[in-house]
Amino acid sequence: MDPESWQQRWREGRTGFHLDRVNPNLAEFFPRLDPRAGEAVFVPLCGKSVDLEWLARRGHSVIGVEVSPIAVESFFTEQGRAPVHRSTGHCERWEDPPICIWCGDFFGLCAQDVTPARLFYDRAALIALPEELRARYAAKLAALLPDTARGLLITFEYPQEAMAGPPFSVSEAEVTALYEGAFAIRRLARRDVLGEHRRFQELGLDTLIESVYLLERGEHAGDSDRS
Repeated sequence: MDPESWQQRWREGRTGFHLDRVNPNLAEFFPRLDPRAGEAVFVPLCGKSVDLEWLARRGHSVIGVEVSPIAVESFFTEQGRAPVHRSTGHCERWEDPPICIWCGDFFGLCAQDVTPARLFYDRAALIALPEELRARYAAKLAALLPDTARGLLITFEYPQEAMAGPPFSVSEAEVTALYEGAFAIRRLARRDVLGEHRRFQELGLDTLIESVYLLERGEHAGDSDRS
């Protein structure tokens, strides 16, 4: 999906992917990242996710990136925050410490923009992208992060022909193909969550598998354990 199409979704209010509560997988599995006190967390394609505030309230600095200015402004307004924003040439930087959101194209970021983040959290980035962009996204994410990076990745799997994304269906085999050269991959959870998503039931899906993965770089990169 090109940036203009994504921004059009926000202008038209077609944001059924947005959760108005903290994602339970973040609360359950974030400790598996072994986060240090105050450590920065990078959240790609963050929208106006309340997960950013959850992380901030636990003492972490948060670096997000989102292409829609409507989403970015809505996040700070809804959280009662008064950010300072300025143009940097390639993005606008909106900041109310400990939260900073780059408003612009994810693919236009450089590693300096997400420094000092070692941790990352992808709930709705990979699955928001069509198949032809996912390899580019995975490579860019790896290029932005340091050699010690660790993160959580959440995906959905369903018969793609049954529903047009986003969110798109991303299989475990595709996750392996996208990340195994740069990260060790460990599946932490896999469950059918269709009963929790009425809108997907109404669209005719009969299954919706949600998976949570731990991705690790460093000495573990290149190894995969999907137990």
